[in-house]
Amino acid sequence: MPVALMIAGSPGSPSEEAALAQDFEVVVRSSRGSEGPAATALRAAASKLDASAARIAVVDTAPFGVAAAREGGFGLVVGITRASTRADLEAAGADLVLDDVGELDLGVLRTDPWVLAYEGFDAAHEGHREALTTLGNGYQGTRGAAPERAADGVHYPGTYLAGVYNRLTSTVQGREVEDEHLVNAPNWLPVDLRTDAGAWWSEGGLTPVRERRELDLRRGLLTRQVELTDSAGRGLQITQRRLVSMQHQHLAALETTVVPLGWNGRMEVRSGIDATVRNRNVAEYAGLADRHLGEVTGRQVEPDVLLVEAVTTTSRITIATAARTTVTGVGRSKEHRLESVVEGRYAHRLEVDVRSGVPLRIDKTVAVVSSRDPAVATAGSGALAELARAPAGVSGLLPGHAAAWERLWQQFHVTLDADRETHLVLNLHQFHLLQSVSPHTAELDAGVPARGLHGEGYRGHVFWDELFVLPVITMHLPDVTRALLDYRWHRLGAARQAAADAGLAGALFPWQSGSDGREETPAQLFNLRSGRWMPDNSRRQRHVGLAVAYNAWLYYQATGDTAWLAERGAELIIEVTRLFAAMATHDSVDDRFHLSGVMGPDEYHDGYPGTPGSGLRDNAYTNVLTAWICARAGDALEILGGHDCDDLRERLGVGPAEEHRWEHMSRRMAVPFHIDGVISQFDGYEQLAELDWNRYRDTYGNIGRLDLILEAEGDSTNRYQLAKQADVLMLVYLLGGDQLRDLLGRLGYAMEPTALVRTVDFYLARTAHGSTLSRVVHASVLAGIDPKRAWGTFRDALVADLDDTQGGTTKEGVHLGAMAGTVDIVMRSFAGLHIRGDVLAFDPCPPPELRRVRFQARFRGQRIDVDLDHGQLRVSAHPCASAPPVRIRVGGAELSLRGGETIDVDLPARADSTRAAIPGGAATTITG
Repeated sequence: MPVALMIAGSPGSPSEEAALAQDFEVVVRSSRGSEGPAATALRAAASKLDASAARIAVVDTAPFGVAAAREGGFGLVVGITRASTRADLEAAGADLVLDDVGELDLGVLRTDPWVLAYEGFDAAHEGHREALTTLGNGYQGTRGAAPERAADGVHYPGTYLAGVYNRLTSTVQGREVEDEHLVNAPNWLPVDLRTDAGAWWSEGGLTPVRERRELDLRRGLLTRQVELTDSAGRGLQITQRRLVSMQHQHLAALETTVVPLGWNGRMEVRSGIDATVRNRNVAEYAGLADRHLGEVTGRQVEPDVLLVEAVTTTSRITIATAARTTVTGVGRSKEHRLESVVEGRYAHRLEVDVRSGVPLRIDKTVAVVSSRDPAVATAGSGALAELARAPAGVSGLLPGHAAAWERLWQQFHVTLDADRETHLVLNLHQFHLLQSVSPHTAELDAGVPARGLHGEGYRGHVFWDELFVLPVITMHLPDVTRALLDYRWHRLGAARQAAADAGLAGALFPWQSGSDGREETPAQLFNLRSGRWMPDNSRRQRHVGLAVAYNAWLYYQATGDTAWLAERGAELIIEVTRLFAAMATHDSVDDRFHLSGVMGPDEYHDGYPGTPGSGLRDNAYTNVLTAWICARAGDALEILGGHDCDDLRERLGVGPAEEHRWEHMSRRMAVPFHIDGVISQFDGYEQLAELDWNRYRDTYGNIGRLDLILEAEGDSTNRYQLAKQADVLMLVYLLGGDQLRDLLGRLGYAMEPTALVRTVDFYLARTAHGSTLSRVVHASVLAGIDPKRAWGTFRDALVADLDDTQGGTTKEGVHLGAMAGTVDIVMRSFAGLHIRGDVLAFDPCPPPELRRVRFQARFRGQRIDVDLDHGQLRVSAHPCASAPPVRIRVGGAELSLRGGETIDVDLPARADSTRAAIPGGAATTITG
């Protein structure tokens, strides 16, 4: 693709000009600074490229350059936020706004809010595309890799089963280290073709002329169209459709339709299963052992059925993959032959006669079962049984699969009256969320994988990301939330043992969790910038336990499930409370409790300057949430009084002294403040040096991973007032500004609203956004302070995976917490939905760009439709005879909503930049 470079100013030295000429077909000099000169330079560049403006993409960092390109009728205008905001570039006419030109994927099409499409093939973005076109159902996920390709540095087939891990030992820097990974299961996709005994498609025997992929988000269907030519110049039109069934968790299918273009002859088809796959999706893990599958066997069970079984080397989990391949639309074909060219890679091979214009259809139906699954005698017999009763191919599975997706979309879809791209990306985020955590998850012993079932990033481990995922799931599929919380409950034994090993009471949940609940966080991480290994002290993020307890309490509030609270939920909350009560030290002079040796969500500070890895004192997020959890432990015991509380107290050994300490901590945890009233991230944060943000942005562009940048420079993030992601502001995100001020007041710290605004501004200016979660939190927090700015930050959060803004990490798996978090922003921040005890409260503050939003939520057994615009909030309960009325609060008005009733509330006008209070009882109508 020819590229022109337009530079402001006079020509450089001859050597500089020669270097530019080597990299760019056209170099144009201009006197930049306004739209006129920019337009002239653009016309000159287009002329030298010998292409019409409609066929040229323009990339510019300045609004006037973007405006000139828009006015000039260029086909695609891309703005880069180097010195301008997304809003400014879009206002100037940019079709697309990115943070860096490296994020530009010219093949992605964003014209339909229900279709993610890619035109052409781009090796540089293929891994990214594979992750975003992954298909899954909560039980299994398969990347959108080309079926004819194996892992080769560009393509990476990957299939992952929820909860299936394996542990390997590697030698790193002369010492043995043990790591557990989510296993890359046998690849069921392989389908290969060749004409007249030539080279196979996978070997280059067939050459793509054009290619297009479309992911249908409504139905979970991936379609690929490829036009091929063979070595004799003969053409083939290929159409492939695939799905991973949302109706039947064990089933998947791939359909390949081949149409010869203007010729008759013979073609060979090879359809197989590859168990030679390894875990090689993450460059950072290249030095680790990666062969997780062993004892591979393959056999032809029936003429058209192949069964391959593999056993994970350490965890001893058998994974069975059964595939049936059928061919229709041919004159004659030879029967299937089983071949195994490479040990562990098995395939059916058959020859077929083809005719010009006559479609040949290859249907591959697959069943995947593991020995972890219930109700199977063996994994192999289970896979064969699933395959035997499966509808045939994509056409057979699609009706039930599409109907299952339709039911999910009825519950989850958020309808936006906003720009098309926002609608598309929010649909994409909900789609991938539901592929990773679905109704099938309720039957599994698995946690929330931080990178979905889409890749091997973070080794497939479970982090605190559930703090962003479960609030969304709870409001739609509470049974699934209960199962995900049970994943933590089943590992309480390991958490108690970890606490005991640290000399503490209670339960110490790991920062990274996998199969059995032990701490999986590696002791080191490799810095590709410096080529050095760095200590990884993130296991000091004890706040992961607070997230577990928070989610347990939120589930109880949303469902009123007292039986679960008594049986499991209260135990989670109490054991986490015990841990932090054991960690806390009491200063009798000021009657304050302190926590030391911890890390906050920021992750950039694992100690003070000169004492790296020692942890911090009084991280505000950890301390405040500890006070909140201590109060919730007391609430749980009170709620369960007369239920199973006496049994709970006896079972857990809760005594009066312990309850008194929790109550005391809920009122006297220490919270550090700066001299101007800003909440300090931790004790001593204000004394750290300021970073020269402009210098680092100018030098490095993307500074999300300042920890790696500074380490490569021989420096440390511990020295500076900065944050990788939201830390203090997480308190506003979880509790809301009003509840946070109330909690601080309970702790004895009076905080005015203006001080909270100053706190927000302080940390917004010092956050590097090294995590996709960061902008999610900031957008949510800004919604109640500056809705317009919130919308811009929300838009930035939306494109984290679509535009791969984290420097190429999406190919290793999507960022599930951020995807769920963007959905939560719409519901919890823009629509203002919050649970306050047994009340569903609304405090809407939609930004001007969001004209209307509609969604559904489930609360205390009622399914509730929410419809919000800038003038009115409508809340409607579905008819339900069994669920009792629920209490709804809008502003100061509290009302009862029964099944079949609708509440309309007229909303007062508010200024563009501040939220107005909703007067109690204003213009409220109830209809039934």
